[in-house]
Amino acid sequence: MVSVRTFRQLALACKETVELPHFDKASFRVNKKIFATLAEEKNLGMIILTPEEQYVYCKFAPEAFAPVPGKWGLKGCTHVNLKKVDKAVLKEAMDAAYAGKRSKR
Repeated sequence: MVSVRTFRQLALACKETVELPHFDKASFRVNKKIFATLAEEKNLGMIILTPEEQYVYCKFAPEAFAPVPGKWGLKGCTHVNLKKVDKAVLKEAMDAAYAGKRSKR
C-alpha cells in the first residue's frame, strides 16, 4: 500500500518535475508533459507508460495496475490502485513514466 503523500513524493522526486492542477486531479509534469496524475479522494494514480511497459506491469501486478478504459489506455495510460501497489514497484513504474516524457525534449 502507498499513501497519496508517498505517490506525490515519488513523482516530485523526479528531476525538474512540477505539480499543476489538471481538471479535478493533481498532475506531475516534466518538459510541460504529464507523466502522472493523482486523484487523491479515490486513492488512484495514473502513469503514462509505453504500451509494452503497461502490459508488463498489468501482468505482473494486476491488482495494482490496469489500463485506463478507452483509447487513453491503448496509448499506455495506466491506473495505479494505491491501496494495492508496492512502493518499490510503483517507484520503478513512476521512473519509467518520467523517463518516457523527459526524453521527449
